[in-house]
Amino acid sequence: MQNMTRREFTKKSALLGSGLAASTLVACEGTKTIRNDELKVTLPRPIQIVIDDVGWWSGEDGHTRQEPYRTGINRNHVPADYQAIVELGEKLGVRPQAATILCEWDRENILRNLPTSTWMREKWDNSNWVGPWLDEAAAIIRDNQNHYELTMHGVGHEYWEGKNATRAEWADSFGTMRPLDQVELHLDYYEKLLEQNQLGPFPTSFVPTAFLHGFGLTGAHKTSMAAVIKKRGMNYINTPFYNMYNAEGAQYGLFGIDDGILTVDRGKDLLDWDVFGGKPSGILTGSTCGLHWPNMLHADPSRNSEIVDGWVKHLAPYNDKPETLLARNSSSFRNQLVHHVCTKVALHENKINIDFLETNKLQDQLNENPLTIKIESKRKLTFTSDDVTLTDSEILKEKDNYLYTLEIESVNGLEKAVVNFVAS
Repeated sequence: MQNMTRREFTKKSALLGSGLAASTLVACEGTKTIRNDELKVTLPRPIQIVIDDVGWWSGEDGHTRQEPYRTGINRNHVPADYQAIVELGEKLGVRPQAATILCEWDRENILRNLPTSTWMREKWDNSNWVGPWLDEAAAIIRDNQNHYELTMHGVGHEYWEGKNATRAEWADSFGTMRPLDQVELHLDYYEKLLEQNQLGPFPTSFVPTAFLHGFGLTGAHKTSMAAVIKKRGMNYINTPFYNMYNAEGAQYGLFGIDDGILTVDRGKDLLDWDVFGGKPSGILTGSTCGLHWPNMLHADPSRNSEIVDGWVKHLAPYNDKPETLLARNSSSFRNQLVHHVCTKVALHENKINIDFLETNKLQDQLNENPLTIKIESKRKLTFTSDDVTLTDSEILKEKDNYLYTLEIESVNGLEKAVVNFVAS
């Protein structure tokens, strides 16, 4: 394997992985907003926080020795690094996704039986990383389920053929799925490692390692990666479309449906993967706030909160913008994203007309989470509806402008609904 930096590899694989696409897919459809002289109504774009490469205990970049890049930091990871994810979730009122690698959680060296999953192959020995920190971190994950979602990333991140590491675990640099029997075995062993450490049930979400993934069938396979993980109970894939084979097959711009699995365009992260303790900057233009674990950590783990607070300060305002909201969890995120893309709104006199006809075509992707709409007005308003249940109404007042956030329940199966508003 020729040595190259992770950034060089990502740029190269983006060109290879784009498949038949002639150019990078532009997935953002723009703000879903209507307005008249009195008010503006928006179906806000949800933003989910997804943190990659969680799970390593060594921070060392070992790719020059045919080991994984890991997180590329100059210290090892500690339980406080897991607590930082919880802290971010608590302070923002959300449940971040922690896309997790599990090989360094192997207490029993079972990965000797899966040589394609680690650099030591049949001689795998993880004894250096077995200690009380495993139980401490596992307890943090188990005890904070409202603010921590364990998402599948991989067993060892790469794929080892002989002594050589090749990118990546689930697909090659063209986005072609690895041999089906190996994919199934890697999934089996991921589940065994979850059980070893009592980390909970098999995840429902997936972030492909190195963002190497194919939408639909790849190579000579007769089944897709999406179909394989669907059998394991998964319902959601998050990956940047610029690096995804057959990205043009995604039917809805911001997302596609692949064998019944919602596949969401992650877009571009605010920081590079190896920025350690950096200050976030830039504007989120997509539906995912993608990070890599070092981005939210400090060189001194006892000071992780300082970096977390920087992310909180940067992200919290997205809840107060008319066009966006921070998704509470992956379930509410998926529901709101489908509505954001497919549901239509119109204004007529003192009524907001909501049309679910296109949305209902994706009924399998919807759930019982409420639909959120935001309304801007210079007047104080009261909202009612005979068609749906308005369960929550938040008001943010800035100068002479009111911003209302309405949560609307009982919309599943409806073709249309009306929300009335009057000045109060």
